[in-house]
Amino acid sequence: MPALTRSVRHVLPCAEPFAWQPLFRALAAHAVPGVERAEYDDGGAWVERLVPAPSGPALVRVRFGHPGAVEAELSLDGATPAKARGQEEAAVLALVRRWLDLEADPAVIDPFLSGFDLLAPLVAVSRGLRVPGSVDGFETAVQTVLGQQVSLAAARTFGARLAASYGGAERDGLRAFPSPEELAAVPPSELQLAVGLTHARARTVTALAGAVASGLEISPEADAGSTRSALLALPGVGPWTADYLAVRVFGDRDAYPADDLVLKRALGVATARAAAALSEPWRPWRAYALFHLWTAAAYGAARTE
Repeated sequence: MPALTRSVRHVLPCAEPFAWQPLFRALAAHAVPGVERAEYDDGGAWVERLVPAPSGPALVRVRFGHPGAVEAELSLDGATPAKARGQEEAAVLALVRRWLDLEADPAVIDPFLSGFDLLAPLVAVSRGLRVPGSVDGFETAVQTVLGQQVSLAAARTFGARLAASYGGAERDGLRAFPSPEELAAVPPSELQLAVGLTHARARTVTALAGAVASGLEISPEADAGSTRSALLALPGVGPWTADYLAVRVFGDRDAYPADDLVLKRALGVATARAAAALSEPWRPWRAYALFHLWTAAAYGAARTE
């Protein structure tokens, strides 16, 4: 934790319409206790968490509720040299913009998806829908593994236990997610007991952490194809996990985890092949179609604890 901090506020504009409510509900549904806080307030809502920054984890609070904009309050290391401060702020703000998909162009996406009978009523309800991204690819990858074959609530509980046992820096009651190096050093048997995972799931988390600690990059800057191949080579990582990370981490707006259970139920199909076939006309915006379907099926009533 930095001995001194400096706080700055920014207003981050985005193209309208901006459907902040479903974006917030999706973020709140995935918020890991102790790592993230997400709450409604008068006329809006906010999400708070630590994010990576050049001088160490920065505390970020983003507030929704203003048309066409998000407010971002950054709490950064006050000891950062003056010359580096502007660059650090710019890096964190760029990360926040990616996280909240503020570069999306609903003037292009919405009319396209509205041309399909299945999607048109969903677009009408959530015009300007955004696809939530990630502030840390490794964290998102681990949480995705923790969410395999369990409920979202269970995945959040696993994530909270993981962070409580192995997390990093702590500020204002929030803890940084464990580093790859930290988790790579934990034997799967210990991880299994500490978090409550199956042995197979603990082994996957350890293998993932070891791969990232050894140089595997899970970020928008990495080569998506080679990273996908490396992920699929890990024990317990299959196409659903890789496709989900393509949406959330790599920002592929045509990525589409066709074997997702909620998605298949929303489409009324039983197989990934059928879900994929239905999605072909939605290219190149299948990730937005996916989140419209998920919003209607899973995030509509999401609330924080």
